Amino acid sequence: MTSSSSGRPLRADAVRNRAKVLAAAEEVFAAQGTSAPTEEVARAAGVGIGTVFRHFPTKESLLEAVLVALLERLAAEAEGLRSADDAGEAFFGFFARVVARAATKRAVTEALAEAGVDAQAATGRAGPDLKAALGALLERAQEAGAVRSDVGPDEVMALLAGMSYAAGRAGAHEDVLKFAFDGLRPRP
Repeated sequence: MTSSSSGRPLRADAVRNRAKVLAAAEEVFAAQGTSAPTEEVARAAGVGIGTVFRHFPTKESLLEAVLVALLERLAAEAEGLRSADDAGEAFFGFFARVVARAATKRAVTEALAEAGVDAQAATGRAGPDLKAALGALLERAQEAGAVRSDVGPDEVMALLAGMSYAAGRAGAHEDVLKFAFDGLRPRP
């Protein structure tokens, strides 16, 4: 967000403070859970509580912004991997990193749901970008022969969601990812 609720552009220091609050919120919620107080987020960001509430009037709006920012970063990361030399490694490495970050995303998503906020609606603008970037990674990995040709972006997104859920709940260890990756690789 580069403009205030009045539509005016944010000052440079306000943009920096907003970014600091989002980064701190992600760290605090990942370490302490989403029940961590907003004051702890302000302390970690090095700003006053008023600054947090100026940018995010409710804890739910802060959680929603954390989730959207996380999905936007994942989409940008996937987009950046489109030109990687090893398309298979780019695809599988990205998949593993998303699953590794799943605990934070799950905690935020569950907190939004408990607060009555629709996480699907909250991620409406970031979700399609992530799916498109992941689809491009998948296509390149398939062209390189690293991923089965009968797998589509919807199946990969479903598998990614399932693995992320498992990682957040029970901890998806390397063995579990290995089994999923074996299912995605072409059969000899």
